[in-house]
Amino acid sequence: MPLSEHEQRLLDQIERALYAEDPKFAHAVRAKDPQVHYKRRIVKAVLGFVLGVVVLMTGLVINAGTTTIVVSVTGFLLMVVACVWGLTSWKRMTGVGAEAESATRPRQGGARRPARASFMERMEERWRRRTEGQ
Repeated sequence: MPLSEHEQRLLDQIERALYAEDPKFAHAVRAKDPQVHYKRRIVKAVLGFVLGVVVLMTGLVINAGTTTIVVSVTGFLLMVVACVWGLTSWKRMTGVGAEAESATRPRQGGARRPARASFMERMEERWRRRTEGQ
């Protein structure tokens, strides 16, 4: 449902006031896409995994007694942590699993919303309830 002319003017006015009050914050909020953040985390996780493989192989190649075991285990743990971090970022970026989690978790007050309701649909429903209640 598109905004009315009055609502659009109010939104533009709020946006201009935000830019006038704190332009640095307004630019940071407007320019940031959460998916860029998660993509960056996935790249870092891949690099961490590759580093873990290198550390694991280094531990297998060196012959220094117990140091070999410590280095190899450290490399393996680094690989596991990087995988978990990367998969968590992937799930948040793509939204995989969010539908199932929100559908099984009851909201406070006992009411459940449909699992596939988008953000805008929820905001429109809240707006309708607010305007009908007045």
